[in-house]
This record gives sequence, structure tokens and C-alpha cells, in this order.
Amino acid sequence: MKTPRGLAVACFLGTILIALPAVCASQDVEGSRDHPLFNRMPDYYIDQYKEQDFDAYDSFVGSDGGYMTVEGHKYYINYYFKEGTQYKTEAFIIRNYREAFKKIGGVVLYEDRSNIYMKLDKGGKVTWVHVSPWNGGQGIGLNIIEEQAMEQVIVADAEALFKEISLTGKVAVYGIYFDTGKAVVKPESDPALEEIVKLLTNQTGLKIYVVGHTDSVGAFDYNMNLSQKRAEAVVQVLVSRFSVAADRLKPYGVGPLVPSTSNRSEDGRAKNRRVELVEQ
Repeated sequence: MKTPRGLAVACFLGTILIALPAVCASQDVEGSRDHPLFNRMPDYYIDQYKEQDFDAYDSFVGSDGGYMTVEGHKYYINYYFKEGTQYKTEAFIIRNYREAFKKIGGVVLYEDRSNIYMKLDKGGKVTWVHVSPWNGGQGIGLNIIEEQAMEQVIVADAEALFKEISLTGKVAVYGIYFDTGKAVVKPESDPALEEIVKLLTNQTGLKIYVVGHTDSVGAFDYNMNLSQKRAEAVVQVLVSRFSVAADRLKPYGVGPLVPSTSNRSEDGRAKNRRVELVEQ
């Protein structure tokens, strides 16, 4: 029996349409690229890619085994093995990334059978890497964060700070920066610190508690200690660099105990990571 010409053409086109995904599936998604730190595993292609100028990664595991948040220029790259090839085991993938990272001076913070968290502090730049092979090694997920402070485009001025304190007895100050897990005030914080100094200069009778806050990511005791150290660091800078009288400032850290909003979203967690000025 002869096949009608129309049906034959339809069958031929159907064959092409079915075959196309398999061909395209082994090609990198448009706009994707390997990160400069790593070449890719042979016989893998990029099937998911996202790059953001500034974002946070909340589930990074530190050297103490606790969760922490790292922020900066973020890359998410997901590799998948090409059809017709043999994918690598998760152990093989983990070991290869680990050894490659060590050769350039990186350190391993945490490792298990399906994850490795690493940090590179080199040339004044800190890079955080989480490699997570999945489904036995068929896929490889990379989260890479090149640490940097968010560009602060809005800084409350001294007048606005005083108005808020007058109304509520406290004011949150955003724009005071620290490296992840550290309590050294970064130079990018100067515009916000200068407004605090103006506030105290204009309001000669005002005394304040400088209160450090964190989000809920990570160990409770760690966050409590970090928030206290950061509050102390802010006070130390205000006193030593800006000549604020020490008896007008008292530092306290409350960790995640007094959130300004829910910690269930990144926007909420970002708002909860703050320094507040509270009227004594």
C-alpha cells in the first residue's frame, strides 16, 4: 500500500521535530559561558545559566558546618551530560573541582558526598564556590559568588534619621557594610557613618544604642556574637575616626531576635541584616 504524499511529508517533518530537541539539548543555552575559574568537565554542556550583578546566596556552608549568607556578583551554572556520552560519578566531579581549586590557592570549607563549598581569597578579591553534582553525576550545579558590597543608592540623611528616632525611638541604618562573617566596617560605609555623625552633632543631647541585627541564616550563637562584634566595630569607628564622644554610644548585638520582617524571602533577610540606632 502506497503512503499518501501528504502523510509521508508529515511523517518526515515529525521525525525532524522529534530529533531536534536531542540535538539542541547538547548545546549551551544562549548567553551562557563557563566561569573564568574553571574549565568544564568533558562531555557536559550548559543547560541553565543565570548571572546577576548583585545577589545573596543564603545556604552557603562555612568551615564550622553552619549556614551563612554570602553576597556579591552571582553566577549559577548548571551542566548536564551530553546524550551518547558517559557521565562522571559525583565523587569524581567533587575531587576534580577540589584539586583544581586548591591549585590556585583556594580552601575547602565543607565537603560531603554531593557538595563541596570553597573559598578563594586572592588579589584583594574573595570568591565563594559551591559545587553540587546531582543525579549520580548527570548534572553539575555551580553557584559562584564574587564577593562585593551592594552599591548603595539611597542613604538616609541626618534629618531623616532624627525624624524617625523622634517618632519611633529608633531608626534602621542601611549602608553600613561588612565582609561576610566579619566585623570590620568597610570603607563603603562612610556616607552612612557621616550622616550618623551629623545627627549626633546636630542633636547634642542625643545618646544612642548602636544595635547590630542579623537574619536567621546560620547558627544562633554565631549570629548573636557576630551582631555584637559588628555593633562594637561601628562604635569604635565613630569614636576613633569621627571623634564622637564614647559616652554617647553603647553597642549591643541582638542577632536574629528582632527581625523587621519575615526571614522567608531574600528581600526580608536583607532588611533584617542592619544596624539600628536606638535612643537611650
